[in-house]
Amino acid sequence: MIAIIDYGMGNLASVNGALHQLGYDCIISDNSKEILAAKKVILPGVGAFADAMNNIKQKGLDQVIKQVIAAEVPILGICLGLQLLFSFSEENGYYEGLNIVNGGVKRFRAQGIKVPHVGWNNIVIKPSQVLFKGIPDHTYFYFVHSYCGIPQDKSWVAAVCNYGEDFCCAIEKSKVYATQFHPEKSGYWGLKVLRNFGES
Repeated sequence: MIAIIDYGMGNLASVNGALHQLGYDCIISDNSKEILAAKKVILPGVGAFADAMNNIKQKGLDQVIKQVIAAEVPILGICLGLQLLFSFSEENGYYEGLNIVNGGVKRFRAQGIKVPHVGWNNIVIKPSQVLFKGIPDHTYFYFVHSYCGIPQDKSWVAAVCNYGEDFCCAIEKSKVYATQFHPEKSGYWGLKVLRNFGES
């Protein structure tokens, strides 16, 4: 069973649909017992960082997510779900995150690019990564974001994308996985990422 965390913001239906397409049993839930009982957990996200963290804390899900990680249950953050794992975000101010990944979420600063970064872009995959097993380097995935996470410890970086500047587009360490792109909207190879997570 895969639990998709419902904190009131996120691409819940599309993630749920993609997982069902792959044959996985999943549940959309904000119930701590259901989430903690799951074999794997997904933290989706669409919207503003501050609103998301406020909702997560109001529901007590910040502690649930940390319990999931402490128990070494595989967890996958998607888009805003990746950013929430960081220590802080500079989106519309300064807001603390879940502090699983030491580092900050910052707006694209390169000159001559349109923000948000919307559309298909290819990625450079680091060697020996679970999420990208069997996926060719420079494969294209679908992005929608204005901010990107910058981990202080570069060993977290599973893949890099370039949009005016290189940025971390996927992280992977100790059963914690996340992608800045939307695998559920990225066609065949996006589903392959979800399957790799499901088999992790």
